[in-house]
Amino acid sequence: FRLHCHLLWKGGSWLLVFVGFVAGIYFSGARGLGTSPAASCPKVCIVGGGPAGFYTAQHLVKVRYVDIYERLPVPFGLVRFGVAPDHPEVKNVMNTFTQTAQHARCSFHGNVSVGKDVTVQELQEAYHAVVLSYGAEGNRTLGVPGEDLAGVHSAKDFVGWYNGLPTNRDLRPDLRCETAVILGQGNVALDVARILLSPVDILKNTDITQPALDTLAESSVRRVLIVGRRGPLQLACTIKELREMVNLPGTRPEMEASDFECIAKMLKVLPRPRKRLTELLLKVAVETPEETELERRNSAKRAWGFRFFRSPVEILPSDDLTRAAGIRLAVNRLEGEGEDVWAVTTGEVEDVECGLVISSIGYKSLPIDPAVPFDPRKHIIPNTMGRVQKCAGLYCSGWVKRGPTGVIATTMNDSFDTARTLLHDMDEGTLDISTVKPGSAGVTTILEKRGVKPVLFSDWEKIDSEESKRGEARGKPREKLLDVGEMLKVAWT
Repeated sequence: FRLHCHLLWKGGSWLLVFVGFVAGIYFSGARGLGTSPAASCPKVCIVGGGPAGFYTAQHLVKVRYVDIYERLPVPFGLVRFGVAPDHPEVKNVMNTFTQTAQHARCSFHGNVSVGKDVTVQELQEAYHAVVLSYGAEGNRTLGVPGEDLAGVHSAKDFVGWYNGLPTNRDLRPDLRCETAVILGQGNVALDVARILLSPVDILKNTDITQPALDTLAESSVRRVLIVGRRGPLQLACTIKELREMVNLPGTRPEMEASDFECIAKMLKVLPRPRKRLTELLLKVAVETPEETELERRNSAKRAWGFRFFRSPVEILPSDDLTRAAGIRLAVNRLEGEGEDVWAVTTGEVEDVECGLVISSIGYKSLPIDPAVPFDPRKHIIPNTMGRVQKCAGLYCSGWVKRGPTGVIATTMNDSFDTARTLLHDMDEGTLDISTVKPGSAGVTTILEKRGVKPVLFSDWEKIDSEESKRGEARGKPREKLLDVGEMLKVAWT
């Protein structure tokens, strides 16, 4: 820069000297010569490389530098490991996330476990703001006798198994039974039911893992009951998911007509989305089907059905007391009105013979670091509009902010809200950005001392390429790597 000014002066132009000086100040950063814009710009890091993390980053990279830290070597979280393999259209959002990760102001750092490899406090020392977006990795338990028997699984683990989540690769569910019971009636429950009953010829063209496909090909499951503690008007799935079950090839619905008494009379007062869902449910459950549909149902070899007004009391064991052989359900009635009704047991129970029980009663977030407040009852980080309470510079988005509810679009809006809150705090001066922070350079030094090597997005692209190549050989979109060690080997080769 000084040489540049000297040459301009030798050329005899004071104006050019002045212009060169101003340009030098601008391109050196507002905090002095020798400091790059990246070094002086406020820095933000996001913990969690799933939808909440990427949507938050997508909004922030327009004006700020953002680093994303993810525990696994691969990005995209529940889009990769939670979305059903026969829903490829939902996974297209990964294209948008890839654009964000490749943005000049964004960096992805996989294979970094925050709370273990680096603390939240250390991240706060390296960044002006830290956003916790690590989702909900925990399972809600049933709290009934027998849930630790073989043959009882959480939906989270079962979904992780067929979607290739490394921690669930060894689940090996035993599908040699005829009847499976799923507890819960949300979209995840219907995903599980659909995967259990789908023809293998459909699944083999998806990115379902090969071990899961092989197990499902040998499955003896022919009947799936989807159990909920309340009634048809409280069914938690979307109409899209219900329609997919109705149209699933080779299956027929089996419902209890008594569960739908008086439901038709209430249609006119229901909100439109609930009305459409209930109308479809009534059509499937109680109306006489047309001839072609009747023929289809009569030829079906597999069945599914909702069981309403039922709550689990106990998982019944086999004769040798080692695995599930059935489930005891309490029969409920409803009290209250509208959306606020709740289930009350009647004292009656019924037993259902089954060899597989899958609990789909919800996920829960877990504490990430002792320094971060956590509500053990709601399983969220206490926050106000994404600002973590009593922790300046700490924010949250996604399920850890509001709980595990909603669809991907809900997470998008929620994450954008947190990003706007953070930018507002920077603009208003309530978030201190006056000091220079090292950002990823400081964290990299810490990780090197602890023997942790991050997986960059370019490393992930090697994994992505290898999975696509393996999938192509099998006629699939991809064949996921299931072992973290193998992922790292491919990433760093």
